Amino acid sequence: MPSIIAESNQGSNFALLPSSLLNYPYPSGRRVMMGQRGAVATSQPLATLAGMEMLMSGGNAVDAAVAMAIALTVVEPTSNGIGGDAFALVWDGKLHGLNASGKSPQSLPQEAFTGMNNVPETGWLPVTVPGAVSAWRKLWERWGKLPFEQLFAPAIRYAEEGFPVSPVTAQAWKRAERIYLPLTRPEFQPFKEVFFPGNLAPEAGEVWRSELHGRTLRAIASTRGESFYQGEIAQQIANFAADTGGFLTIDDFTTHQPEWVEPICTDYRDLTVWEIPPNGQGIAALMALNILEGFDIAKYPRESIESYHLQIEAMKLAFADTHRYIADSRFMEMPVEHLLNKDYAAERRNLISDNVIPLAEHGIPKGGTVYLAAADGELMVSFIQSNFMGFGSGILVPNTGIALHNRGVGFTLESGHPNQIAGGKRPFHTIIPGFITKDGKPLGPFGVMGGQMQPQGHLQVIVNMVDYGMNPQAALDAPRWHFVSGKTVLLEEAVSQNIAQELMERGHEIRVSKDVGLFGKGQIILRPEKVFFAASEPRADGIALAY
Repeated sequence: MPSIIAESNQGSNFALLPSSLLNYPYPSGRRVMMGQRGAVATSQPLATLAGMEMLMSGGNAVDAAVAMAIALTVVEPTSNGIGGDAFALVWDGKLHGLNASGKSPQSLPQEAFTGMNNVPETGWLPVTVPGAVSAWRKLWERWGKLPFEQLFAPAIRYAEEGFPVSPVTAQAWKRAERIYLPLTRPEFQPFKEVFFPGNLAPEAGEVWRSELHGRTLRAIASTRGESFYQGEIAQQIANFAADTGGFLTIDDFTTHQPEWVEPICTDYRDLTVWEIPPNGQGIAALMALNILEGFDIAKYPRESIESYHLQIEAMKLAFADTHRYIADSRFMEMPVEHLLNKDYAAERRNLISDNVIPLAEHGIPKGGTVYLAAADGELMVSFIQSNFMGFGSGILVPNTGIALHNRGVGFTLESGHPNQIAGGKRPFHTIIPGFITKDGKPLGPFGVMGGQMQPQGHLQVIVNMVDYGMNPQAALDAPRWHFVSGKTVLLEEAVSQNIAQELMERGHEIRVSKDVGLFGKGQIILRPEKVFFAASEPRADGIALAY
């Protein structure tokens, strides 16, 4: 019998108390930013300034979010680009979801993967249709106030005039040398020429520019995205694919359409947490919160073995189901409602004891990204876009500056799996924007980027704010854990040695890592009443601004 007893939490009521704004229990060089008119937050100060530039020019939160997303393709190319995918949640009195992820090439042959165990990380095989540009346009068409071209101005300026590479981005760029420089086939050479001139990554503080990037952004701006999916840019991508062994065709681009989707949610204590539905992994965070809700976790200190253990085990169980059942929604065998059922969460919760679950299996009965947030008096935006694994596939279309993502790595080659790779199909996606409401009213957007870390980060910042009363900045500052697989869990150096030792005694295989990039990068904007509270991740170069 499990010796940890699941209990309902009777006394947890979320409130951003004034006293919490003075309480930063973890080392931090940042404080919550506050304002009454609006707020923006990204992982890059120059991108955050692009958003503020739109707000100060009379634009709204959607204008700011799109401008920041475009700017991030220039100033943080190690994580995202014009050739990536995007998702968004937007509040305008109601929460709307946008899935702008692209599909695999319609002509993708199964025999191309013969003899492989996984989809390769570089080259044409993992490249799917990029959806980010369609997200920019779709959001602007529905809510934008400023001219579309104006949203591109900061990014074009950074691309053509150059910008100093920030420290964390420079580190990621340097690490990428060992991945991309050894690639020798012809399709990889344009990428290396643009991002690794002289076979070197730029150093922190070095001014880097890409006139090709600026030229492409101008073309997208002037055609409102048409050139990317219907015109010259789409043709350039298709031609390069045909010349170098790729499968994308002009038809793959002309048929791409982002989709409005109904966000999914769960209640955790007195808050409602929202995510994008599958093909994304946001449901994993909601499932873990459902499991964790049955424990009175607030009775344990934040820095306690019980708090860490319960969160990790809840996340493991959620991941087991996610990896088995989540796929392109058109191919899923298990309805989302079943996965989010509270009674099912209770069954899963009963599997948690004092000791580690050796191998979390799925339990339903048969029958490495950038996140940004923006808000004003009427709109709130949670937005995320990515090239997936760093720069992506290592393929850059000549004369465009467009690095194509490798999102197809999210597929499995397992025969019969709902997420098995096939032509014209969306892969399992790691990038997930989040949003919080309370009693039907918006609190605001939040997100933590970083592959498999994303739902884990969502879980941890929600627990920090709801169960431990932390302000948004402190919730981001707090040391994190990262479940990898099996019994393996990574801990940040700031986690105490006592907790690490006790986790090992419970059966977890613990590794302490100095690489902060493994623990995600997040942003939060909340507006409980009339004041915006904005925070930006201390593990990245970014900044939050409010006015």
